[in-house]
Amino acid sequence: MTGKIFHIQRFSIHDGPGIRTTVFLKGCPLSCFWCHNPEGISVSSELLYNPDKCIGCGACLQCCPNGVHLMETDQHILQRQNCTACGKCVQECFSGALEIAGLTLSVEEVMQEVLRDQAFYSRGGGVTLSGGEPLMQAAFSRAILQSCKEHAIHTAVETCGDVPWRQIETILPYTDLILMDLKLLDSDRHRAAVGRPNERILQNARLLAQQELPIEFRTPVIPTVNDGEELLALAGFVTELKQMRTRAGIAAELRWEWLAFHRLAGDKYKSLGRAYRAAALPLMPLSQLQELRKRVEREYFL
Repeated sequence: MTGKIFHIQRFSIHDGPGIRTTVFLKGCPLSCFWCHNPEGISVSSELLYNPDKCIGCGACLQCCPNGVHLMETDQHILQRQNCTACGKCVQECFSGALEIAGLTLSVEEVMQEVLRDQAFYSRGGGVTLSGGEPLMQAAFSRAILQSCKEHAIHTAVETCGDVPWRQIETILPYTDLILMDLKLLDSDRHRAAVGRPNERILQNARLLAQQELPIEFRTPVIPTVNDGEELLALAGFVTELKQMRTRAGIAAELRWEWLAFHRLAGDKYKSLGRAYRAAALPLMPLSQLQELRKRVEREYFL
């Protein structure tokens, strides 16, 4: 079995407990304009170009079969509409200015990379599947998770939740932790921000809350999008989920974390030839984020 991966990050400390290896899978049903992994949104492989590394050698022009690369007055121009992501230009790029986001790998190839750091996992770490949305490749994700469990590796899955429940259900027997985004409670505002309504996401959150499985809901706090009253609405929803668990006698932990907005993904958009719509958003001081959190906790005792 094979799937499409755009990155495998070793020594990750932000995608679950301990030191982890995070496997990033291609494709996402949402299109969040602030996404910090824009190369993971499309299901197709894509060419990334870093002009700061380009030395103008012209090797890519000579090998590209589709005329993607042009040099005009010492400027490297990409005709991306012609690109098939064949990777020939990447192989010939001496300076590393070109890269393909999206490689087809087998489960065995992914596990070869994962097992390089197996010694660290025994100290509370493990493997996290992220993206993009890993459950858009549900069978491939399940096979990786199953292989991890065969090696006694802790597993986590990071999901936006906008997939059919059956795709979530198939990975639960091999998953030790779910990390799920909750961005906005109002469906119309959710659609305006990320391109999709949220009814399925909220229903999947309710179904997950009924599972004997640790869950960490995550909310990226985005200025002008959900940094006000919407957080209180989300707090009410998370409280509902916690009460649901209590009534069902489920002891597994359910947490809600906030993630601060940053603009570190700007160069990624540039390398993909896309506009970075979040570039003008203000950064929220940590003190302001903490004050918001205290306000929510005062009202909902989270």
